[in-house]
Amino acid sequence: MYILLDIIEYVMINSTSHQSWLFYSPLAKQAVLLKDDLLDPVDQLLEDPALVDLVQQCLAARSPASARTGRPGIPPDRVLRCCVMKHLKGWSFRDLERELRSNLVYRRFTRFDAEVTPDFSTFSRTFALLTPQVTEQINQRVVSLAREQGVAHGRKLRTDTSVVESNVHYPTDSSLLGDGIRVLSRSLERIAAECKDGALNVVHHGRAVKYRLLEIARAAKSLTEAHKQRMRDSYKKLVGLTRSVVRQASEVVERWRKGRLKVVGKFLRVEAQIDQLRHFLPLVEKVITQTKERVWGGNCHVEGKVLSLFEPHTEVIRKGKAHKPNEFGRLVRIDEVENGIVSGYQVLTGNPADTTSWMPAIEQHQACFGRAPEMATGDRGFFSAKNQRAAQNLGVKKVALPGRGRLSVKRAKNQKKRWFRRALRWRAGCEATISTLKHPFSMLRARYKTDFGFQRYVGWCVITKNLFSIARYQERRRGNGKLG
Repeated sequence: MYILLDIIEYVMINSTSHQSWLFYSPLAKQAVLLKDDLLDPVDQLLEDPALVDLVQQCLAARSPASARTGRPGIPPDRVLRCCVMKHLKGWSFRDLERELRSNLVYRRFTRFDAEVTPDFSTFSRTFALLTPQVTEQINQRVVSLAREQGVAHGRKLRTDTSVVESNVHYPTDSSLLGDGIRVLSRSLERIAAECKDGALNVVHHGRAVKYRLLEIARAAKSLTEAHKQRMRDSYKKLVGLTRSVVRQASEVVERWRKGRLKVVGKFLRVEAQIDQLRHFLPLVEKVITQTKERVWGGNCHVEGKVLSLFEPHTEVIRKGKAHKPNEFGRLVRIDEVENGIVSGYQVLTGNPADTTSWMPAIEQHQACFGRAPEMATGDRGFFSAKNQRAAQNLGVKKVALPGRGRLSVKRAKNQKKRWFRRALRWRAGCEATISTLKHPFSMLRARYKTDFGFQRYVGWCVITKNLFSIARYQERRRGNGKLG
């Protein structure tokens, strides 16, 4: 057991009260004159004390004494504003750092003014402290702001599901085997650098792996029996290379457990790489198993298939799209009320039917607004007689779910009613909301790592979209002279 004293980091929550610099005052007067049509309407919404308190409570949980001791960290109000601006612009953390340094408008919006902006790695570590649960609470507070300002009343609800891609390359068995060899060999090399000379010899398989991948890609272009046999032969060599690396990595982990690894460098570095081996070894072994099942057994539907070593939560989603039959990511449910406010969202597990998402959407709306919506609608995928009855039992007066297949005389007559057709026309606006989330607000592909990171990314895209929906509604009201 080693005490990890040299990697413990104590960070104290900085104050939200920022004193302006004396020599910055002349420049500040000029910076105030610079306007941003997107950021200025949201600026007042982000001054809500409840939003800042949620972020502050989350940052305080970093360590037991974060609230009172340690080096100063990023204040919670700045963290909140940086998160919103990052997802609005679709920036990476490096882009966020660069833009904050060079733009006076962004500095004023994030309250950095003339102070030094953090490094991109500091942004990354700080944003990761905002858990999926806190992200959902922040979104609920934003929805509460929409209710208080009359933007969302919760009388109508439309729901739909969409796929958000994981940040992975197109998965093939050969590329996953190559990834496995690469990451295991990299950790073994770093361990060998901390060990006594000759204690651990690592063979570099990079060139052999590249040749095998090229052979498999060429053989897959033709479906003749000769090419299929050539592909099987290349897969056999690639699987053999992967097994040898897995065997050596397993031996190193076992030697470390028994204390037989001769380390002369830093034990902490070795422990970190051993943890990497423990994480990746089961995944690489699953990849070997599913490759054998597909190439030699002809089974393409292996249970628990690994699609990425780095994002193992990724699922294969089939939504019936002709241009994209297979999507690799997660299915997300989006619940929307009036004026484009997304009242709830959920990252689903697997590829469930839409019928299973209908009642959770109604129940979430009821928890958020304290009552069921007067009208709820969805597309044909959500339809079932059970769902319709269950929604009506919860108090939904008008349930607009178009039926599938041949309709009974009663149901066909009901679907021709004026309120039903108007509800379906309103439901179509959910497609525009999903498109807005994916493109202007960068939810097309989740860039944060792990399952928790995926949920955080989706949540912040929704939060940013809601803030700007409230701001746009207020601007329209001011233009009509209905808001002071």
